[in-house]
Amino acid sequence: MTTLGAVFRPQLAPERLRAVSRVAEEAGLEELWLWEDCFLEGGVSTAAAALAWTERLRVGIGLLPVPLRNVAVTAMEAASLHRMFPGRAIVGVGHGVQDWMGQVGARAESPVTLLREYLLALRALLAGERVTTEGRYVRLDDVALDWPPARRAEVLAGVTGPRSLRIAGEAADGTILTMTNSPDAVRRACRIIEEGRAAAGRTDPHKVVVYLLAATGPDAAERVRAELRVEGVADVTDLGAAGDAGAVAKAVRRLAEAGADTVVLQPTADEPDPEGFVRFTAEQVRPLLD
Repeated sequence: MTTLGAVFRPQLAPERLRAVSRVAEEAGLEELWLWEDCFLEGGVSTAAAALAWTERLRVGIGLLPVPLRNVAVTAMEAASLHRMFPGRAIVGVGHGVQDWMGQVGARAESPVTLLREYLLALRALLAGERVTTEGRYVRLDDVALDWPPARRAEVLAGVTGPRSLRIAGEAADGTILTMTNSPDAVRRACRIIEEGRAAAGRTDPHKVVVYLLAATGPDAAERVRAELRVEGVADVTDLGAAGDAGAVAKAVRRLAEAGADTVVLQPTADEPDPEGFVRFTAEQVRPLLD
């Protein structure tokens, strides 16, 4: 069965998160996803708050940009979430937007090398291992967490290009794909991820999470088209979903058939009713996927 989630976009003020989280919990939403976009809202702080305000809801961070964060700090933050809220936190990391990384003086010359080193070290730390490594970017000397997660903690990678997709297959526990991936693009991405997994000899499960731009209401189609134009992908077919629950569920099923284990509905930036969007996702779209 496909897991269904929704995004709380950081264009909304942080104080809106409490109400959206509680509606998500009440409506039975499976997962609420948050973004650490520069320079809007912190991913770990918002995830911790959403988890604390709820009892059942799983909360994903998709994603933390690795150039901004020392891997040991990310490991401590992720481990704390997993221990305080067992089984409910989902942590994703990725390159970050390179222009933003440049703005803060953190742009890496080789983002792919950084991500690979980071994923390997982060997963080892969260597994309770003592890590010493001297990479191009990630350097740890006899580092271990005093409070590692009590159970296996997955690390997902938010990536786009072929090299990064292979790294995700090799070194991550799952992959996050943006809303600019059509079903055909998801199939291609899954093949590349599998190439990375095969090269690393991995046979463990690998979760694929895909965002789906979605809108409902009388102006839904135009809102989706407008956002696709802003993202520069208006000419790409099979992106986004607009209309009633049936239309959105159909788009979710197509992504699931292409290889998505989790589909996360992403509201448009001008979504007028974030709480209503979450209810729509949980109460109207979810039942059509059973």
